[in-house]
Amino acid sequence: MLKLEHIGIAVNDLSTSVPLFEKLLNSQCYKREEVESEKVTTAFFRAGECKIELLESTDAGGVISKYIGKKGEGLHHIAFEVSDIKAEMKRLVAEGYVLLNEEPKKGADNKLVVFLHPKSAGGVLVELCQEIK
Repeated sequence: MLKLEHIGIAVNDLSTSVPLFEKLLNSQCYKREEVESEKVTTAFFRAGECKIELLESTDAGGVISKYIGKKGEGLHHIAFEVSDIKAEMKRLVAEGYVLLNEEPKKGADNKLVVFLHPKSAGGVLVELCQEIK
């Protein structure tokens, strides 16, 4: 793993949460993006070397909507940048971690992504991401 890439935060409404985080971080949202495969709209902020990703569901049956329904708004996942996502997936499976998808998929911010099941990672949803070249 190269570095902590971003922290994902589930929110009900970007129109409320973006201004809140702009004030908190004293930084402007630099990018919004819809990720159809995940049924979310994202908003990104820079916080030093790391990024903060706000996630708003675009579908009442989507993962983020279900998450907020169970746990409320807040920390959703942490993401780590990797240089070779397939090799890292193989390594982690060999170590006993459970992947939520068998193949990487296109995520936000020009990344290939895969998630580890929280039950195999101490209750934390972990995302691996690799820049698409």
